[in-house]
Amino acid sequence: MTERKGRVTLPSQQNFLEETKELLDLWGADALRDSDGTKLDDEIKQLDAKIYTTYFVARSHNEFAEKHKEEVQQLYLMSQYNTAKSSELEISFLDGYFKDQIQPDYYHDVKEWWEVIDRTTGEVVDPSNWEVNQEDNKVVIKNIEPWHEYTVSFLAYMIWDPTQMYNHITNDWGDKPHEIPFDVRQPNSNQFVKDYLKNWLQENPDTDVVRFTTFFYHFTLVFNNLAEEKFVDWFGYGASVSVAALQAFEKEKGYRLRPEDIVDQGYYNSTFRVPTKAYLDYIDFIQQFVAREVKELVQLTHDSGKEAMMFLGDNWIGTEPYGKYFKDTGMDAVVGSVGDGTTLRMISDIEGVKYTEGRFLPYFFPDTFYEGNNPVIEANENWLTARRALMRKPLDRIGYGGYLSLAYKFPEFVDYVKELTDEFREIYDNIKGVKPYSGLKVAILNSWGKLRTWQTHMVAHGKWYKQAYTYQGILEALSGSAVDVTFISFDDIIENGIADDIDVIINAGDAGTSFSGGEMWKEKELTSKLREWVNNGGGFIGIGEPTAHHHQGRFFQLANVLGVDKELGFSLSTNKYFTETVDSHFITEDITTFDYGEDMQNVYALNDNTEIIDFTGGEIHLSASSFGKGRGVYIAGLPYSHENTRLLMRAMYYAANKENEMNKWFATNVHCEVHAYPEINKYAVINNSMEKQTTTVYDGAGKPYELTLEPSQIIWEEYTNEG
Repeated sequence: MTERKGRVTLPSQQNFLEETKELLDLWGADALRDSDGTKLDDEIKQLDAKIYTTYFVARSHNEFAEKHKEEVQQLYLMSQYNTAKSSELEISFLDGYFKDQIQPDYYHDVKEWWEVIDRTTGEVVDPSNWEVNQEDNKVVIKNIEPWHEYTVSFLAYMIWDPTQMYNHITNDWGDKPHEIPFDVRQPNSNQFVKDYLKNWLQENPDTDVVRFTTFFYHFTLVFNNLAEEKFVDWFGYGASVSVAALQAFEKEKGYRLRPEDIVDQGYYNSTFRVPTKAYLDYIDFIQQFVAREVKELVQLTHDSGKEAMMFLGDNWIGTEPYGKYFKDTGMDAVVGSVGDGTTLRMISDIEGVKYTEGRFLPYFFPDTFYEGNNPVIEANENWLTARRALMRKPLDRIGYGGYLSLAYKFPEFVDYVKELTDEFREIYDNIKGVKPYSGLKVAILNSWGKLRTWQTHMVAHGKWYKQAYTYQGILEALSGSAVDVTFISFDDIIENGIADDIDVIINAGDAGTSFSGGEMWKEKELTSKLREWVNNGGGFIGIGEPTAHHHQGRFFQLANVLGVDKELGFSLSTNKYFTETVDSHFITEDITTFDYGEDMQNVYALNDNTEIIDFTGGEIHLSASSFGKGRGVYIAGLPYSHENTRLLMRAMYYAANKENEMNKWFATNVHCEVHAYPEINKYAVINNSMEKQTTTVYDGAGKPYELTLEPSQIIWEEYTNEG
């Protein structure tokens, strides 16, 4: 019987002692934490629970930051595009930015560190032809070409921490001081963060776990003049830039970065951009520096007898847990926000820490916990998507954040969390440390490889865009599927080839993006090695615009593997005869509805060997093709759903030539899944929906039986090695 206590972290706050004790017992929590905007009373800290204390390394110390304004964190920004109507142009470069967040850097020489660019030609305007009016925050440019467009790339100080700013605005904190982030690369700041931590550790004897939130540099989050999000990149290194960093980079790497290497035509090296060598060098440079500095803070924490936990978010830039240097930091634990199965796996798959923890949604903030709303709906949806991933690689702990007093006002939610925490402990106690059954090994191929394991765009407003939607859908489907997943880059294949144990490679995304690959597909070593691998029996799945780059008469560079290409309008004079669909196909055997997201148009079959599986609206949405001993599969798009999860699973087994093995540990109902654990002779059948489901279940020996599951139910079964 699973013990109904432990592995759960409860947020609390001041003047909430009795209610905290009640929920500690009800939810079986064994740890308490504060949140941004809350503190724990001394009486609460004396309860029988581990105490997590939020610690901000490079913010919430305005008394220091105000004295060292030259050490405030910086970032490069680009002005709006401005059209010259004569040989002179005046640009108000702060237009469109939130002036409570940023201030121009006039401390350093603007002629050395800023850049004015003719965006019509891409040429840099000679600094002698422009001046800065600091009083009005304008750049005046002379001797330029009329009717060309111009931008200013400028250094700015970030005078308000983005997370505190977001929370401040969301929760209407009024005149609460704006927290100023400072740069640990600067001498005074570097010494301050270490001295302050030493004193803080001594002054907080009741703290068991220092929850670093996080360390030094925030992901790129810039607000507009309406105090709304303007640019968000959860992986953006823009806020790690400074004159000191640029000088240190030049000394270490042997060349100097331009402002354009960071501004990137206004794209700011977003996750969707194929990374340049300069940007990858900069990422590596920042990660090394951050790892060295983090290691010192972790050691101070350990010396005081406390654990060091990192929040995977906010100021996490440079601490990427799948990077080369994270293992050197000595971190005890990582905690992150769980929004779905993908984000759960991003946390639970991290190696080199003693334990991982997920902060589940909803956050206890008034944007969810208000009269008339039912937070149980969001909580249950979040749990069901995350639970699929838990069955593959469980977190060690779960918890919540925010104002506990808000959640306490919703009794139905309180009761639901009790059920959820009990179920989590049951899952953990059954399978922690046990390798689940996997029928295939699948590699996701993109520009980032292992560095961005289980990571995509990670910004909420990106969901409407089909490429982000599809890529997230693929990872979400895989996060809880009975396959092993690895992440490889194009350079991995070029330099090292393809590992022998990989059954299927998936390449997906829009043309030109880091996920699809862009100009990487011109690399002959890449395409040759992949064709050879498929020819020898490998499976290749392309989704969206895979292998896409217009080159030598092809758009899909592996069109011969996929059996399809995309018409760009250049070969409209060439007839496309092949439109007849197959009568039936393994991939769609139990699929009744199709959702590819936004339509992908103008994909056509190369010849009559291509198996067109779904041809609707005059377009190919799903097809398969043989290539030597291997197979290629094309899918137009794959937003996450239970049906699309099944579609992807069937496509993978078909591509791998292992159709006969799919019915081992299998549920016929697409809303249900089977997870087997041969090491302990157990398996679980789960209902991923909020409705009652009946399914045929195939056990490890391929024997079928009928099973009915209540909404969201999980049923554990034992079996013998003989099935």
